[in-house]
Amino acid sequence: MASEWNVAAERHSALHYLYRLGDAVLIAVCGIAMGALYFHDGIRSAAPVNGFLTMLCALGALLIFPAFGIYESWRGRSRAVLGLRIAAAWTLVFISGLLGAFLIHQIGAVSRVWSMGWFIGTGVMLALSRVVMFRMLANVRQQGINAKRVLIFGYGPLGREMYDRVQHFRDAGYRVVGVYDEESDAIPYDVTPLRQIEEVSGFVRDHGVREIWLTLPMAACRDLSGVVRQFRNEMIDIRWVPDVSSVELLGHRFSEFMGLPVIDLNSPPVSGITGVVKASFDRVFSLGVLVCLSPLLLLIAAMVKLSSPGPVLFRQQRLGIDGQPFNVYKFRTMRQHQDGGGVTQAVRGDPRVTRVGAFLRRTSLDELPQFINVLRGEMSVVGPRPHAMEHNELYKELIDRYMLRHRVKPGITGWAQINGLRGQTDTVEKMRKRIEFDIYYIQHWSFQLDLRIILRTALHGWTGTTAY
Repeated sequence: MASEWNVAAERHSALHYLYRLGDAVLIAVCGIAMGALYFHDGIRSAAPVNGFLTMLCALGALLIFPAFGIYESWRGRSRAVLGLRIAAAWTLVFISGLLGAFLIHQIGAVSRVWSMGWFIGTGVMLALSRVVMFRMLANVRQQGINAKRVLIFGYGPLGREMYDRVQHFRDAGYRVVGVYDEESDAIPYDVTPLRQIEEVSGFVRDHGVREIWLTLPMAACRDLSGVVRQFRNEMIDIRWVPDVSSVELLGHRFSEFMGLPVIDLNSPPVSGITGVVKASFDRVFSLGVLVCLSPLLLLIAAMVKLSSPGPVLFRQQRLGIDGQPFNVYKFRTMRQHQDGGGVTQAVRGDPRVTRVGAFLRRTSLDELPQFINVLRGEMSVVGPRPHAMEHNELYKELIDRYMLRHRVKPGITGWAQINGLRGQTDTVEKMRKRIEFDIYYIQHWSFQLDLRIILRTALHGWTGTTAY
């Protein structure tokens, strides 16, 4: 078995250097090919610095690319992340090459058209080479060749999920050969069940197990150190798959905190770079809406002013992201009145609602001023609808996870609203259903989902029988 490990290690090392050399050659070939297309007699007829830049970047890739981890094993890992790493690595190599040309006072002689074409073309070819390589590996692995043997440690719901994923994603190149669980009767027939911890070490050595996946429940985390210690002398990878799905919060994210790895168990997906993208889209979209609909907004404002005495806009305090209060704007749809310290939702035939206000409510046009809130950064175009403060105090004690909806910015429209959950919530069950949809949106957020909600709102979401 030791000889097999040595052969595998040598093969991996040889492939590692082959990949590095292949990328360097690809960079040089792309530079020469682009020179043949752009320069009359090829890159040799151009200023010498262009050829110098090509060779410098090819050599630089040999040194810089490995630092980005693009030659590590990507079995079962995100290809999108690999693509981003390749793009970042090639960009750094290219900028470093330009810096080298600058230091020798030849940056002015670098052809801008050729260098940009080379930069883009090389990026495309580097990505394409990975697509071809992964497709070839997938074909090989689907036939059972080059598959890593795995032992699953613990066969509860998470262990079964990992086994099912191995069967579904065969191109990832894994094969479950054993399962350790003292009690489970659901172990698949095609793997070896292990009932005693003493059997595991011998099984790992005798069957060439390359990885152990720890899928123990969070309550059994105290046992992990003993398991890891048992295999400290084995040349295998040990992966801990924490059962974070058993914690019913918003989601989880792996990060570093004070120099230590941590799992944020209540982390909304709309954060970091995704949060910046969403916020930027919100502001650009809301500005466009306010400019394009300005004639309609002025007309509605005049109609509201003429319908009854009082201000055009209605302002009411709501909770924003992380429970920060803000004033939400709407066109006023009711006659001025006193609520007596509480909030009474409008009902069908409510005498407080003006004729103009009834039309605005039925068509949701009263919500348009909230694009001002979006422009101010207090709201998002898509998100959970903000509720009255009194409703928050009432329902947070009655509905589990109610306040989690405030971990993101409230929205003008949302997943609950396009699924018919808009208007009056006169029962706890109606509100509970809306909260379920709000939490689902937060947990499954994506930019594509936002666009889908906006499109459905524009086509079907402006009217409804429950809005009055």
